[in-house]
This record gives sequence, structure tokens and C-alpha cells, in this order.
Amino acid sequence: MPSFDIVSKIDGQTLDNAINVAKKEILNRYDFNGSKSTIDLDKKTNVVTIVTEDDMRLKAITDAIISRMVKQSLDPKALDFGKDQYASGNMIRKEVTIKEGIDKEAAKKIVKKIKDSGLKVQASIMDDQVRVTAKKIDDLQAVISLCRTEDFGQPLQYINMRN
Repeated sequence: MPSFDIVSKIDGQTLDNAINVAKKEILNRYDFNGSKSTIDLDKKTNVVTIVTEDDMRLKAITDAIISRMVKQSLDPKALDFGKDQYASGNMIRKEVTIKEGIDKEAAKKIVKKIKDSGLKVQASIMDDQVRVTAKKIDDLQAVISLCRTEDFGQPLQYINMRN
């Protein structure tokens, strides 16, 4: 039976490249001259840590990261901006988590949307992905176009299309 998987993944190398370019772009700007701002990406935990002096610079850094991700063809919906934390002195720290894998709630929404569509397919949740099977490939392609029209709060990719 034909099947495919719905996943939410970010290419680590492309993300690293986008963060590094955003870091260079920010540190070379005139309004960041003499600033103690830092941007660090922890590749193991997929967390970007931003430390800077004030809200204006924090907003400029997050905008630069988002624009770089868009230029690198990464979906900025994968970023989960946490709360601002006040670090030592007058510094502001923000941890931005990169979402990977479909969480249970989004997976349930995807499966419900597919079942409500009336297509003759079976959708099942497998760990952090959703597997969709059907008798015809046309039904699978209809599911992909259905999922592309809906916003589930994170970027989705459609992989492992099998006959």
C-alpha cells in the first residue's frame, strides 16, 4: 500500500549557517558597535541563546535571525521564542528553542483534519511523525495538499513516499 510520512525537521547545517550569517550581520552593524551582544547555537539541544543589553537590540537580533532563516529556505515557525530573562547587570537573555518533531497535540490535529476530510486514507501517529497510508497515490497527494492549506503551528515536510 502506498504511504508517506509527515515530519517536522530542520536541517542542522543550514540552521547553523543561518545563525552564523545572522551573527556576522548583527555584529557588523553600526548600532551594535561596542555592544556585548552574543548569539550562540547549541547544536545538541537545538537552542539559540541571545544575550544583549536592551529590548531594541534583542528585537533587531531576532529579526535578523528570522530574515536569515527565510533566505536559507527554513521556516521561522520552527522557532519557539521563550520569555526574556534578565541576566547579570543590565543584560537581557533570551533562549530560542528550535522545534523538531511533531508534538502530540499537533499530530492529533493533523490526524483529525485528515479524518474529517473524508478521504479514504489511514493516518497514524508514530513517535514524532504521522504516517499516512492509502490504496491510491492520488489520495495521498490530496492529503498533502490538504495539510499545506492548514497551519499546524510548525513547519511540515512530506517524506518517504512509497508505492
